[in-house]
Amino acid sequence: MNYSEALKKATELVDKMTPEEAASQLLYNSPAIERLGINEYNWWNEALHGVARAGTATVFPQAIGLAATFNPENIHTVADVISTEGRAKYNKSVEFGDRDIYKGITFWSPNINIFRDPRWGRGQETFGEDPFLTATMGCEFIKGLQGDGEFKKATACAKHYAVHSGPEGLRHGFNAVVSEKELWETYLPAFEFAVKKAGVLGVMGAYNRTNDEPCCASKKLMQDILLDKWGFKGYYVSDCGAISDIFKNHHYTQSHTESAALALKTGCDLNCGEIYQKLIEAYEEDLVSEEDIKAAASRVFAIRYLLGEFEDVRPYSDIPFSKLDCEEHKQLNLETSRQCLVLLKNENNYLPLSPDSVSGIAAVGPNILSTKALEGNYNGRASEYITVADGLRKVFDKSEITVSEGCQLLHEKLNDWGGFGNLISTGVASASVADVTVLCLGLDYTLEGEEGCTAANSDYCKSGDKNTLFLPKTQQKLAEAVCDSCENVIVVVMSGSPIDVGEKVRNHAKAIIQAWYPGAQGGLAVAELIAGKFSPSGRLPLTFYHGDDVLPDFSDYSMKGRTYRFIDKQPLYPFGYGLSYTSFRYDNATFTEKDGVISVSCSVTNCGSVSGREIVQVYAKFNDSRTSTPNYQLCGIKSITLAKNETKQVTLDIDKYWIKAVGDDGKRLDPDGDITLYIGGHQPDTLSSQLCNSSCISIKLK
Repeated sequence: MNYSEALKKATELVDKMTPEEAASQLLYNSPAIERLGINEYNWWNEALHGVARAGTATVFPQAIGLAATFNPENIHTVADVISTEGRAKYNKSVEFGDRDIYKGITFWSPNINIFRDPRWGRGQETFGEDPFLTATMGCEFIKGLQGDGEFKKATACAKHYAVHSGPEGLRHGFNAVVSEKELWETYLPAFEFAVKKAGVLGVMGAYNRTNDEPCCASKKLMQDILLDKWGFKGYYVSDCGAISDIFKNHHYTQSHTESAALALKTGCDLNCGEIYQKLIEAYEEDLVSEEDIKAAASRVFAIRYLLGEFEDVRPYSDIPFSKLDCEEHKQLNLETSRQCLVLLKNENNYLPLSPDSVSGIAAVGPNILSTKALEGNYNGRASEYITVADGLRKVFDKSEITVSEGCQLLHEKLNDWGGFGNLISTGVASASVADVTVLCLGLDYTLEGEEGCTAANSDYCKSGDKNTLFLPKTQQKLAEAVCDSCENVIVVVMSGSPIDVGEKVRNHAKAIIQAWYPGAQGGLAVAELIAGKFSPSGRLPLTFYHGDDVLPDFSDYSMKGRTYRFIDKQPLYPFGYGLSYTSFRYDNATFTEKDGVISVSCSVTNCGSVSGREIVQVYAKFNDSRTSTPNYQLCGIKSITLAKNETKQVTLDIDKYWIKAVGDDGKRLDPDGDITLYIGGHQPDTLSSQLCNSSCISIKLK
């Protein structure tokens, strides 16, 4: 069934409703209409990196970790598994008459906002700072989640439209001011591709205003761009409470009733919140018409038809409950966790360590036993968790392993009585007698995340956003003390955003691993990486800054000085960077062009002694006299696996959309200067080449 067929059926059904009945269906918790055979339905469900908030499910790496795989094929498979588990839950919920929140199959994922500022707590939910990577990973997630059968297995929802990435504490009344150039160059491409390339069936409006218009009542964003320019076919839903904000915090209308009317008439079909309870009042005051209400109801019911709700035999009803976090899905989860890990430092090839060669390991740090640090936010609950300590025990089963947290994540004081300040001495004690210390530091979703969903405000974080890029002070003390006590330290950072562990720890550590929030199997993946069970292939989907770098104002949405595309100083670690246990050589770059697509080919050889996965990356550097252009622009990625000494011919298709200059009016232009494409395993900047001890090859297009 296509959207047009579903909309026709939906319109016929909605025509039978009274205005009051139709309006009731525009709330996220839509009630039953028994006389028409319509069951209640709760639209709100989450599936950011697994079915969330409704019990057992596979907990994949957090979205920022999925982005670090740079592997669109794998994220498609992950999303397909998520919708399978979503259907399994839905089938049983319906069987037992449970149609509550988080039980439906309309998932409000993925989050395709641009992670433009490393302090943003919700950045962990995104696919990073780059428009191309975000669009590519987002499209594959959407296609995997929705499926390609006659009926949709689930529906995705691209959020938060648009220009939304903190600060969290200001989001309900904030006006994101952005130029036309930056709107179309940075903030809209992922949404455009989600609509035009992936056929996403839901779009969620953001809390903020964009250039003075509330995002859930923006004529420009919703009508001019989403509907008229892109031809969106699906439903538009407000973020939760966002329509209330139009009056309460944006002061854009004179009442909640006016807000409800404005949002509906602008194109917001569904209200996550309560303000659409005012729609009948707005109808009676002639602020909206019956046609307005029923048109929105038809669009939301088209989605329910596409999901097969009204079929005699519900599609996908044969997916069993046993699929939840089953062994097959755990194996996919483990492989995904392996691919998300980024090796940032490996001094003199210290890693990997043979499990037979290490007699004693100290497993130290506040995240060494943490399951929260495996999960990230918007998470389900796995049936099994393997922490880093657990993973080390499994992989280094011949080693004596001592475990000590050494400190808490944030607070140094442990007891209000008797001066019991910290546990640092216990961590140092473990490290002092070990051959190797695995020091597991970082954050979890209690310190960074969504406003109202994190720990109380502190010097370190506010409303879910970080105030600093350094570790919390108590962790820094632990890390430096451990480095003073143990020669061989491997640092594992679990976080959803860039963390600088400090110069002393960076210089002393033999290896540094950025693990993100790596999913329920993540601790095993970390231990396997240390032991060389696989060669790391993760890449940074973010620029890592030095902790003492002066960052642009958080509330300034200009891209000047932000992200690898416009950075004007050398970062700590560059976007696209990650080390391997082997090395790759690139040769013989060629290209052809046809129908707006540039096909770039080259040979890639594994020159090392072990097999490995390589992330082939293509960056464009172009100049245009009419506008400023990015330093580099990622425009192609492909994940390949090569045995030692193996050579493969690789071809990447580059959409010319990504190698156009964006003018001050937001229009894409063929650059009037040269265009050079760089192909390699990293960005073509000087620092990446130094860190990786390799260079990219290049070809000129004109």
